[in-house]
Amino acid sequence: MATYRAPLRDMAFVLRELAGIDDIATLPGFEETAEVLDPVLAEAATFAAEVLDPLNASGDRAGCTWNDGAVTTPPGFKAAYKQFAQAGWIGLPVATEHGGQGLPQVLLGAVLEMWNGANVGFANGPLLNQGAIEAIELVGTAEQKQTYIPRLVSGEWMGTMCLTEAQAGSDLAAVRTKAVPHGDHYAISGQKIFITFGEHDLTPNIMHLVLARLPDAPEGTKGISMFIVPKMLINADGTLGERNDVHCAGIEHKLGLNANPTCTLNYGEKTGGAKGFLLGEPNRGLEYMFIMMNVARFAVGVQAIGIADRAYQSALTYAKERIQSRDVAARTPEPVAIIRHPDVRRMLMSMKAQIEAMRALAYFTAGALDTAHKSPDEAVRKRHKAFAEFMIPIVKGWCSETATELCSTAVQVFGGMGYIEETGIAQQYRDIKIASIYEGTTGIQALDLVGRKLIRDMGATATKIVKEIAAFTQTLDGDDPDIIAIKAELERGVKALGDASTRLGMNAMSDLNLAFAASVPYLKLWGIVAGGWQMARAAQIAAARIAASDREADFYRAKLTTARFYADHVLSQAGWLQHQIVNGAASVMRLADEGYDLDRRALAQI
Repeated sequence: MATYRAPLRDMAFVLRELAGIDDIATLPGFEETAEVLDPVLAEAATFAAEVLDPLNASGDRAGCTWNDGAVTTPPGFKAAYKQFAQAGWIGLPVATEHGGQGLPQVLLGAVLEMWNGANVGFANGPLLNQGAIEAIELVGTAEQKQTYIPRLVSGEWMGTMCLTEAQAGSDLAAVRTKAVPHGDHYAISGQKIFITFGEHDLTPNIMHLVLARLPDAPEGTKGISMFIVPKMLINADGTLGERNDVHCAGIEHKLGLNANPTCTLNYGEKTGGAKGFLLGEPNRGLEYMFIMMNVARFAVGVQAIGIADRAYQSALTYAKERIQSRDVAARTPEPVAIIRHPDVRRMLMSMKAQIEAMRALAYFTAGALDTAHKSPDEAVRKRHKAFAEFMIPIVKGWCSETATELCSTAVQVFGGMGYIEETGIAQQYRDIKIASIYEGTTGIQALDLVGRKLIRDMGATATKIVKEIAAFTQTLDGDDPDIIAIKAELERGVKALGDASTRLGMNAMSDLNLAFAASVPYLKLWGIVAGGWQMARAAQIAAARIAASDREADFYRAKLTTARFYADHVLSQAGWLQHQIVNGAASVMRLADEGYDLDRRALAQI
């Protein structure tokens, strides 16, 4: 069973050469980034390999257990969490005034990839603290900030997002949990489901950020407020008091992520109301939720990259070790390692190329988030914010869908050995599927991209990005055959993206269903082309370094070859996706509801 090792060289390349971390290090508050970059990456890689990776398979096998409302995490998780918290990893992006390290999001992205590649079941827990900290920091009272943030940053307590209800999954307008004013607090009653780390034994207290409705709240999403509901009530001196009326009714038995407790939580079941405290202003809970949701959506995209890279590492190791069949082209008399077989190489290259493209796009987006947050120039902040917000549903949706395909490819590399649990690759295949579902399915990400990002500003942001990519293609010059081929495919991809964006906007003006029917192919087209843009940038840098006889010429030759493969095998799909968007939307909506089960109806009439 292969172990996970962080791909530090490629991470450093993307951070420095593509995401512009040296420029980000000049922004106010990020001045120490350049100095600590290499040590942070090295320490994170060591922690991932030595502490988290050894618990990955055992955590999956043991899973979590529920007993009378208490949840026990797998053996070793509690000790690992203590080490994780004491090392200060939770506070990496948090402002120094709150006890954090104040480092940029782009560096957090690389570290998150390592945690999730090493042990996604563990990584989901402390990850939730980031969203809770940011929400409280932005809209909490001074007292709430003082009470909660330092303990969340230190890892003494953990946070959750409690949104989903049985009747309110993606449609949060249907939330029914109630919040009734009761003196200095609110009485919270209702049930939340699918709550990640909603109950566990890692910390003595859990801060639930709960969406609920006030008695006089308007209907729909405009009537949702957000409340802090602690598992344990907090005394005036900061010590823990009595148990609040929030209890875990059970944990889900899932396809994957077995080491990650997914809980059903009952609020107010015993007393009629758990004690909750309003966060921010009434009826603005959905707005605040998106503070947490955007953090979470970006993180899930990076999570998918980490799991896919672990699967790739496993498949590569197996392909080097597995001896099977002769090398037909070389006419060898003896069997060879399967990495010598063309189709296995195709699968490995497909994984390698798309992982590198996803990593580059995710880190580049994180860099834009940092610039949007810290640049002293308002126009620069505004431009980078628009770019990052446009890209987040793509990072989440495209990366999670692509990673799911790549984990399937990894199983295929293993052949029959991949279909059994002992080799470990089946776990990655099971674990990855949730990434395209939680924090908003791919369809929800696509609706966000088309409805909120493309249509709302009449395509202005999309047009600017397409023009930026198109302008970059003109800088791809020279006589290198790989660069020539990459440029040609990127030009075709950019044209397909521009034409599809125009048609989608026109369809939206006449029939929103036509636009939404093509929204997922449109999201995938954006991912493929934007990923191709980053791979072309990488290829341009690599070609220049090779020409200059760089001492790491082997690394750059591999990067150039990988970028060429991406152009030939992935970016070339742009025309196919454009056809779906431009010509295929109508056929999605054409069949009447009754037409989906004509065979069953006919059979019933016999």
